[in-house]
Amino acid sequence: MAPYEALYGIRCRSPIRWFEVGEARLIGPDLVRQAMEKVKVIQERFKTAQSRQKAYTDVRRRELGFEVYDWAYLKVSPVKGVMIFGKKGEA
Repeated sequence: MAPYEALYGIRCRSPIRWFEVGEARLIGPDLVRQAMEKVKVIQERFKTAQSRQKAYTDVRRRELGFEVYDWAYLKVSPVKGVMIFGKKGEA
């Protein structure tokens, strides 16, 4: 979803079609200023959402410290190269 769509709930139209039919305005500094203000609002809302998500994540996060020669269990799962074609059900 585009930031504009997230902010206003509708898709963004191109600058050519921002105005109603019959309404003729020049695209100028006022339009640029309005767009910059909207971008600032979107950035603030993204920062708010990001900080909220960070707070939720930090609750479950804990610092891990390891020393040399410490034993640790690692979970390893293949990401690429493992493909099973034609497998149906359990083998």
